[in-house]
Amino acid sequence: MLLPALFIQVSMAAAAEIPKAPPAPLPDDRYKADILLIVAHPDDETAITGYLAKAIFDEHRRVAVIFGTRGDGGGDAMGNAQAAALGAEREIEARRALAYFGVMNVWFLNGPDTPGQDVLRSLETWNHGASLGQAVRLVRLTRPEVILTWLPAYVAGENHDDHQAAGVIATEAFDLAGDPTAFPEQISAPRDRQNINNLTEGLLPWQPKKLYYFSDASHSDFQEGKGPKYATDGMSPTRKMPYYRLAAEEMVFHLTQGDTGQAAKEALAKGDFKYFLEPVRLIFGKSLVKSTITGDILEGVESGPIPFARVRGYEPKKRTGVSLELGGPWGFYQRFCPAHDVEHVARLLSPEVAIAPGERLHVPLLIHNETNEAQEIMLTAALPAGWSEVAGTAIYSVRPHESYPVEFLIASPQKDAPAWQEIHWKAESRGQSVGSITLRVNVAGGGLPQ
Repeated sequence: MLLPALFIQVSMAAAAEIPKAPPAPLPDDRYKADILLIVAHPDDETAITGYLAKAIFDEHRRVAVIFGTRGDGGGDAMGNAQAAALGAEREIEARRALAYFGVMNVWFLNGPDTPGQDVLRSLETWNHGASLGQAVRLVRLTRPEVILTWLPAYVAGENHDDHQAAGVIATEAFDLAGDPTAFPEQISAPRDRQNINNLTEGLLPWQPKKLYYFSDASHSDFQEGKGPKYATDGMSPTRKMPYYRLAAEEMVFHLTQGDTGQAAKEALAKGDFKYFLEPVRLIFGKSLVKSTITGDILEGVESGPIPFARVRGYEPKKRTGVSLELGGPWGFYQRFCPAHDVEHVARLLSPEVAIAPGERLHVPLLIHNETNEAQEIMLTAALPAGWSEVAGTAIYSVRPHESYPVEFLIASPQKDAPAWQEIHWKAESRGQSVGSITLRVNVAGGGLPQ
């Protein structure tokens, strides 16, 4: 009868010799952010620094920034550096500018500066998948409550395709960072985190709570009431100066760029802050916590993780007969926004574009045939006075259950044209109208080439 007692004593002795495992490591709190800003170029942060000054200095919010490129395109207002050398300079300018605001966690995605207006071109040159993987990694590292980014929409204004690409990737990263099946190598625990050759990355999935956009459109009417608006003429109680002045002092670090750093330098010298007095307008993207559309961006946010929220995903549009739609970036956003549960963003604007006088305008169209037989479709355009057609009007043969991509090319007037004009396209089959499209065009100088 002594055997059970002896067994218990041996088991207790053995247990006493088993070491206690250390607690599981927590995420590195040095990188934790309340707000993660995802933009395209060094100086893009200046679009909202009037708000960031308040958030950082007076509300003590932790901010991190991701730039999609190093700004290696464009002119150099300080010297001869161009291309990669210019990008190296602009990276330092961006780091110094943000350090002035106390923001030290800054990353670059290695995309090339791709000036134009077609988001699909930027996504291609940025290597979309690789850039998205990097963005998801940084969302998981910084664990932001809120993501701020450029509006993923085609607007009349600067409408830089890199800006749009940043908004697309930020939206995708918002939706994927909490998904353990997305880039799973990032969240697999390393074999030996204290040693080399430890394989995977050891991050944790993270679901951000809120998403907001901002825009560089030439008109702000469509933004009113669509999100919070922050005045910049208030006084920072911490820094003892107006927010617009803090925004100018942050912008002045971008001296290689004439329209930002040099402009801020001149504004500070003259005391003329008209440009910086514009309020910061944000557009509500979505929220996974209780929040109002125009409330503060951190309204309803409590610290700590929330469950992964699956989005709707792409659902093909049900079509019948023959139809006509805009293709290219316009068509992309009509599919992208509903797939990511920001369908209202696709409805903010009717289709629009801006080009300079005397430039050619490329308009991609798609003719869809969902009938069981081939269709002959006549496509024509109604142009305003002074415009001319280069290519596009024709009779198109579209096979059953297929789509025909059409590249319509027209030339804008050289001068003396009304700023806003409308172009109309009509598709006819067997003498009957089967679809029409209207595109608003702002004929104005100073924008990017299409």
